[in-house]
Amino acid sequence: MNVGDGSSATSKSKNPHQQLGGVAKSGIISLTGSMTSAIMGFGLILVLGRLLGESQAGIVLQSIAVFSIALAVARLGMDTTGVWLLPRLKLSEPALIRPAVFRLLVPTAALGMLGGLVLWFGAPLLASEQGGAAELVSSVRAMAWALPAGAVMMVALQITRGLGNINPFALIGNVFVPTLRPLFAVLVVAVGGTAVAVSISWAIPLLLGAIAALWVAGRRVKKASLLTADPQIQDPSAGKPIGHRIWGFAMPRWYASILEQSITWFDVVVVGFIAGASAAGVYGAASRFVTAGLIISTAMRIVVSPRFSSLLAQGKRTEVQHLYTTTITWVVLFGTPIFVVFGFFPQTILGWLGDGFETGAGVLLMLSAATVGCMMFGNADSLLMMSGRSGLLALNKSIVLALNIVGNLVLIPIWGIEGAAVVWSVSMLLNCLLAATQNKLTLGIGWESKPILYSVFVALACSAIPCYVFTRFMGQSTLSLVIAVPVLLTFLAFWCFMDRRRLGLADLMRIRRATPID
Repeated sequence: MNVGDGSSATSKSKNPHQQLGGVAKSGIISLTGSMTSAIMGFGLILVLGRLLGESQAGIVLQSIAVFSIALAVARLGMDTTGVWLLPRLKLSEPALIRPAVFRLLVPTAALGMLGGLVLWFGAPLLASEQGGAAELVSSVRAMAWALPAGAVMMVALQITRGLGNINPFALIGNVFVPTLRPLFAVLVVAVGGTAVAVSISWAIPLLLGAIAALWVAGRRVKKASLLTADPQIQDPSAGKPIGHRIWGFAMPRWYASILEQSITWFDVVVVGFIAGASAAGVYGAASRFVTAGLIISTAMRIVVSPRFSSLLAQGKRTEVQHLYTTTITWVVLFGTPIFVVFGFFPQTILGWLGDGFETGAGVLLMLSAATVGCMMFGNADSLLMMSGRSGLLALNKSIVLALNIVGNLVLIPIWGIEGAAVVWSVSMLLNCLLAATQNKLTLGIGWESKPILYSVFVALACSAIPCYVFTRFMGQSTLSLVIAVPVLLTFLAFWCFMDRRRLGLADLMRIRRATPID
């Protein structure tokens, strides 16, 4: 029986290297989806910049920001709760999977409908004196109807992920929905649509995704409910009523996810409110490049979160430490070059979007540097969350959001979008540091500096040197970027192959021998 079936025999037989082989195999699936999502996200930004211009693009990005925060509210924390709870139920109480899924989905749908109404009637509060107020209100209202569909889709996809199958999450959430958005946007603009019409086209894929996600989740739940419990697995949370377990985890996680999305998107809204739609368009485009660049980290988080939960439920702290440290080295090794390229070619990359966007070069440089620092802590948030300490995570997000709000209100009027970038950078680094410290204090799982710092050194050496050489002698241009990227990838691939054991990459070679992921 394979991992997707939750066989206890398979689980017990895995040593740390086999565990990493499975993670690597799942990681490739997840990475493929995340890469597609990132490419399509870049495509959407390119469409908005090229076809709408910075002001109209700013309106759409502000609308997406408001919707994303509202979506965090509507999800009720049930998405992450599913990733935490369902791997444990598979091991110890599979008969409870069906009622648990029902309790995850129904409140989400109800709050999503209520949230859609709040978005509709509350949209006028977002209007400012900087211009584009009426269009912003209309754009937010154009998305409001899709809030319950988006919330249900996210929770249903996380249910399938919690039950051991990342394929639906990758295919529906990271391929199907993101691919439709730039395609729909191009069609809408081609027939004369403005920011409001593009906002509608952005929301439509959520309804289609929700239908597909519910169908897949239903099949997965039916299969998982037939599993046999392993009497040797003693989940500490077992024995409590399922509703208490769900709401006990979901409430602090709900609060934390709202804060998380607010931290991610609040600066775009504030920039638009204070500095106008054009500034929001430039800043939003730069920050979305950074988000798209996190494909390695995102892909790994999708894979390791349910594995963290399962291993912690079995008390396998040594395996968790090994998994945590090794996956950090992978994230840093393969993620850092993306942000090095962003840092050396910010004007070139933003210039692809059209005139005016290159003014965000400083923002892209600062955000890229801060993101490399954050990647060095890996998925510290996910580890803390999967240990059941969603309350600590909520506390962290409260501290970070408070800093984010005060910092943005103080620095944006003084430094403009660069001020917002400084605040975001400090906020994210503080969030990572808090989570990593709490993991060490509560779980005994720490930050192992030697392998992580070595992977940072390798990534920087292989990417920064070629980028510096080509920008030094060819300047910032698309041609120099196009030449620099394959050169740095060649250097990185050669170093990784020659030093694969020290970098923990030998486990990637076990993909062919890893337990299948269904």
